[in-house]
Amino acid sequence: MAIKFQYNKTSLGELGKQLKMRQKALPTIKSKESALRSEVKKAKDTAQDFQRQLDALTAQYDYMVSLWGEFDADLLRIADVDLAEQKIAGVRTPVLQDIRFEEKDYDLFSAPVWFADGVDILKRLARLGIEFEVFNRKMELLDFARRKTTQKVNLYEKVQIPGYEDAIRKIKRFMEDEENLSKSAQKIVKTKQQQAGEGAML
Repeated sequence: MAIKFQYNKTSLGELGKQLKMRQKALPTIKSKESALRSEVKKAKDTAQDFQRQLDALTAQYDYMVSLWGEFDADLLRIADVDLAEQKIAGVRTPVLQDIRFEEKDYDLFSAPVWFADGVDILKRLARLGIEFEVFNRKMELLDFARRKTTQKVNLYEKVQIPGYEDAIRKIKRFMEDEENLSKSAQKIVKTKQQQAGEGAML
């Protein structure tokens, strides 16, 4: 990114302000990136943990697979999922508050004995599945924000700050050269005036 500037004090002052602003903001952005990186890892670990629990629970009840054919699928359904919002390092992320299930009554005497366990198993499977999805989404949102923050850190560190420093250096050199040329010109003029004055005396 080329930084536009002019060789004058106004431009030098403006570039100085821009540079200071970025140098001041950089540590904050870096700490945000670090916090986001840590939160992404936590969310990923939690999501993986829920996935492992879900796999373990599914495996635990695989032996019942033949019985699920007799299970009435209308006995249980998810009525609602309550989500809240939590801000982590400025990023809005979902938080699971509650899952409301709707259970249909069934005849305890005519239904198979294991139906009550089946309803409980399905609730646990549904809860783990939803928790996994919530944490997965949380991880995606945090990771997206972390990537954007990393890009900003790189932009400041590798492009803008060195660019502003270089532009300031160029302006200062130019102004020093101009000042030196001006002093040299004044000396030449003064010397010529002195020589002309001495020549007039003769």
